[in-house]
Amino acid sequence: MPKAIWITGLPGSGKSTVAEAFRKRHPEFVILRMDELRKIVTPKPSYSETERELVYRCIVYTAKTLAELGHDVIIDATGNMRRWRELAREVIPDFAEVYLKCSISECRRRERLRRETHAAPRDIYEKGKKGWPVPGVTVPYEEPLNPEVLIETEVTDIEGAVQIMETTLKYR
Repeated sequence: MPKAIWITGLPGSGKSTVAEAFRKRHPEFVILRMDELRKIVTPKPSYSETERELVYRCIVYTAKTLAELGHDVIIDATGNMRRWRELAREVIPDFAEVYLKCSISECRRRERLRRETHAAPRDIYEKGKKGWPVPGVTVPYEEPLNPEVLIETEVTDIEGAVQIMETTLKYR
């Protein structure tokens, strides 16, 4: 059973929703949200490549430290570059990657409809049209090559996603 689970996917793929639903059934988990961490580390974010490198290294370090202290951790972060997720895999012994696969068109639709953003920037895809660095739009999103769990969130509801995670990662 992993001590740290990174839930990755495009903005709007369901990361925060699935993380919350999983934690409701497994309250021993702490959720690290990239959008909340970014507000502390870079209060006026530029979303530059250098800044992204810094905040992703911070979230990996925080997850590693919490896991070493005996906490179970969910990393709720797009992690658009594979190297950041691989860094977590290298430094956290009990690690799993959960990929929420969702088309960009469905992610855009969800983002337009959602009321709660879990600290994520609002209208991210609209900002992408104006040149903001948005994973899958103006900057790459490198899909995981071999995630422990792959969930297609266009055809799997929240409860189903949690059940897939529990079964695959052996949480009951």
